[in-house]
Amino acid sequence: MAKDFPTREENYAQWYNDLVIKADLAENSAVRGCMVIKPYGYAIWEKIQSTLDRMFKETGHVNAYFPLFIPKSFFSREADHVEGFAKECAVVTHYRLKNAPDGKGVVVDETAKLEEEYIIRPTSETIIWDTYRNWIQSYRDLPLLVNQWANVVRWEMRTRLFLRTTEFLWQEGHTAHATKEEAIEETEKILGIYARFAEEWMAMPVLKGLKSPNERFAGAVETYCIEALMQDGKALQAGTSHFLGQNFAKAFDVQFLSKENKLEYVWATSWGVSTRLMGALIMAHSDDNGLVLPPKLAPIEVVIVPIYKKIEQLGEISIVANKIKQALEKKGISVKYDDRDTFKPGWKFAEYEFKGVPVRLAIGPRDLENQTVEVARRDTLEKEILQMADIENKVEHLLEQIQKKLYHRALSFRENNTFSVDTWDEFKDIIENKGGFVLAHWDGTPETEEKIKEETKATIRTIPLDSKPEIGKCIYTGKTSNQRVVFARAY
Repeated sequence: MAKDFPTREENYAQWYNDLVIKADLAENSAVRGCMVIKPYGYAIWEKIQSTLDRMFKETGHVNAYFPLFIPKSFFSREADHVEGFAKECAVVTHYRLKNAPDGKGVVVDETAKLEEEYIIRPTSETIIWDTYRNWIQSYRDLPLLVNQWANVVRWEMRTRLFLRTTEFLWQEGHTAHATKEEAIEETEKILGIYARFAEEWMAMPVLKGLKSPNERFAGAVETYCIEALMQDGKALQAGTSHFLGQNFAKAFDVQFLSKENKLEYVWATSWGVSTRLMGALIMAHSDDNGLVLPPKLAPIEVVIVPIYKKIEQLGEISIVANKIKQALEKKGISVKYDDRDTFKPGWKFAEYEFKGVPVRLAIGPRDLENQTVEVARRDTLEKEILQMADIENKVEHLLEQIQKKLYHRALSFRENNTFSVDTWDEFKDIIENKGGFVLAHWDGTPETEEKIKEETKATIRTIPLDSKPEIGKCIYTGKTSNQRVVFARAY
């Protein structure tokens, strides 16, 4: 499976793209900039989706669905929002086609022009807040905690599977609150959910913090984020949670009657993660042999491969293999027994290794005699022979070990690639030659941030929430700074 597959060191971008395609996760579609998510890739997304959906519901959120099309005029109501998304919008101008006059195909019916164009949603704040105006009348209607699973379109010129596509899948939460404090609490609560999911399910350590004004979501008062470090030393924004203040409530006139019988504007949040998490998962753990998946998100956690020379040996192996499979499934572990006779065991071993299946069990006639199983783990490529007795508990424990191992390996990588610098020359050298997270002082101005980006392609990824005040000098201007921020080149 890994034949003609470049290493990460040879060509990281090509390694990533080839891995996504050859591991059957996704492929480019006939629509420029869009992708087809294949069943194996979608199975991972379904695990991401179901886990997050459960976490949202445990905190009182409910799902709804809002239109794909948004009237163009809605975007004009919140100035920062329209400015932030105007260049990314796909616009629907007509509502009908007709047969071409020459009889060859179809053309747009020029008489079917819409009175007002529709925007295919790049995000749903505007259509949702127009709807909330009808749903919210009194403090009794608050808080309103709604999430939707949907697709969005943002016109992209340079695309990469999962990381940046014109159309992608995501969830977007949109909540309304009676007070500013409640809205900020909600924003931080969701950030905590995202961080917990990234670390406990994706086995990917993240930094929690605030975005700088330049990097803030269009229309937000404050944007919270989680940032992860990929194996090539670039950062990836893995999730964002926005405190919107009263901006959208005022733009769409969403008011409520308070307990004091006063008419007030509600306070808002929005938050989301997307199929970009798939890209993060791949780049955080995979190696030159293919995918490496944390067990909690692997479509297949354990694969069992029978080894036999004569077809009559398969029956006895299958009886034992299926007993193991059923016992593991009772523990909630996803198992595949691959008894296809169209491929040899060696080919199957290579396939499942490339697709990142965490644990592989191999059973042959000799194993039946000795009551043993060959166990191979994907993260380390180590093999061992275990006794068949109690194999279910041993495999369960092994999966837990692999999940923890992947997290600590990624954490160690981040720690070894996080640098604290005090001079501009140091900063440029690390950004250009090492990569990783760079902690440096910044004078707090958008102008300085933009200059640093222009000269190094590094941006402020986050202003850490847990960082302590530290007086220093901005690496670029020398002006006073009271806190280090995290810089990196990013996806």
